[in-house]
Amino acid sequence: MDTKALERFARTARRQLHEQVGAKLERVLRTDSAELREQAAALEMLKEEIKEHSKSAVVERVAYTWFNRFCALRFMDANRYTPIGVVSPAAGFTQPEIMQEAKQGHIDDDLPVDRQRVADLLGGRLPARDAQQEAYRLLLVASCNSLHAPMPYLFEPIADYTELLLPDDLLSEASILHAVRETLTTDVCQDEEVIGWLYQFYIA
Repeated sequence: MDTKALERFARTARRQLHEQVGAKLERVLRTDSAELREQAAALEMLKEEIKEHSKSAVVERVAYTWFNRFCALRFMDANRYTPIGVVSPAAGFTQPEIMQEAKQGHIDDDLPVDRQRVADLLGGRLPARDAQQEAYRLLLVASCNSLHAPMPYLFEPIADYTELLLPDDLLSEASILHAVRETLTTDVCQDEEVIGWLYQFYIA
């Protein structure tokens, strides 16, 4: 395992997530939209967290939370611990397998997600800034929450404001998830120590 590559990735990912989460935080605080009005409770919780701690502390916590989840999900996908690729594409595709399946109308019955909303987004029947990104966000958050019961130590329930600050771009080649997949290859994920190394490099 190339620990130098893991170290470079962890440091770059930390910077990228801080920038994206910070930008998202500023945008949701200054924007008044129908989408955000639907998430008024989450927005109020975010404001309370900022008041109690600080913007930088909230950004740090949320960025770290998503880094952990993205890496853990990639590790699980690569080792087929998940029934479907949550952050990883199936062979021959570029988008995560769970997204490709949702486009075909296939969503696991046990996944705690609003299937109609996902279908309406993907079918163009629901207005959104980026329908595909929004649909994938719903699938990703639902997948994380569904893993809380079997693995509560790794997948704590996602606070509403943490979901609110999820980076906008999760599907392009410039996204953090693309970088996660490029670094955490199937071969790299055969070593169970990889998650521990990433944690050490991220907090260093």
